[in-house]
Amino acid sequence: MTGASIETTLELWAFSLRDVKVRMRGLFTQERVAASANLFLDGLLGEERRKTGWMRAEAAGDPGPWRQQAILGRGRWDADALCEIVRDYVVENLATPDAVLVIDETGFLKQGKASCGVARQYTGSAGKITNCQIGVFAAYVSARGHAFIDRALYLPKSWVGDPEKLAATHVPETVGFATKPALAVEMIRRALAADVPFSWVAADAVYGVGDVEGALRRACKGYVLGVKSDHHFGSWAGKPMVAGKAEKIACDLAPDAWQRLSAGEGTKGARLHDWAYCELADLGADEYDETKSGLWTRGLLIRRNISDGDLAFFTTWCPAGTGIETLVSIEGHRWAIEDSFETAKNELGLDHNETRSWHGWHRHVSLVMLAFAMMAAIRYRANLETPPKRPRIPLSRT
Repeated sequence: MTGASIETTLELWAFSLRDVKVRMRGLFTQERVAASANLFLDGLLGEERRKTGWMRAEAAGDPGPWRQQAILGRGRWDADALCEIVRDYVVENLATPDAVLVIDETGFLKQGKASCGVARQYTGSAGKITNCQIGVFAAYVSARGHAFIDRALYLPKSWVGDPEKLAATHVPETVGFATKPALAVEMIRRALAADVPFSWVAADAVYGVGDVEGALRRACKGYVLGVKSDHHFGSWAGKPMVAGKAEKIACDLAPDAWQRLSAGEGTKGARLHDWAYCELADLGADEYDETKSGLWTRGLLIRRNISDGDLAFFTTWCPAGTGIETLVSIEGHRWAIEDSFETAKNELGLDHNETRSWHGWHRHVSLVMLAFAMMAAIRYRANLETPPKRPRIPLSRT
């Protein structure tokens, strides 16, 4: 926060904290429960590195973690309603028409087997198969900042087929098995239904499949979605001949097909890679929704690491005439959700949830999302503040 003074930033903090607490007050039927939720939020924003029940209770002045735990477990309130409050708050503070919705997942490492959705499964957080929960998230990324607007707990098939586990963790009867791409499609549909302003979606290879692509094409939203090296691409009439697996297409490209471009600024400066883009077909928007119009281009975007030549592949959908620089920039927006996961875990206790239930996970995560969104809004507003100019003192002529 480079623009605002310390005093202004503190005022923004106090105002924003009061504001978000007022927004979530309607979720609770009793004042004491609302007060406990406020204290829970205060604890997430506190200086304690571990946001456990005991740590939050100590910060709140409680003799034990029971009131904190009741917010996640025994209390009666709707975590999905809180998630909608978070989404609306993010839109109100960070929205721009050209924003990018980024979909990704993260792991929550667990020791036991009783927590809802826990199983031995791969998570990029650990870089291996391990005992964990998996949460799928949607982050809103714009020039004003970034914050989470949706989330879903992934239930492995082993859980969905075990009624005892489902009952023990209070999974709603309406919840069935859904793949991670299916969870992403539902998040996209909720964002569209809520009129969230965005123009693009970016995601890794887990989500670069037909269902996600189809939902975005019907909605006239551009995308840059990762795919595997063996994903097959083929061009149509009117475009240069391209056919085969993505990796083979990349190997056959001429040297002058590659451009060195930045996907955005990172912690060490511009994130430079070599990029190539193949236009595959031009299609009318009415191919997917007869009420829509305009010409769109399907394509293949390829990224090559400068140091080791490692390749990554992306299926793209964009308004006709969109340049490679724009597509590279959209792909580069994915770093924002990785940054969000790291910050939310290290500073706000995203992965410090101690409850085992379905409701406990969604409540804890939604409260963390609210805290994160508040910080993002404060950062944006603080950076809008322009420091006063110092009066120019003329040089003496002696």
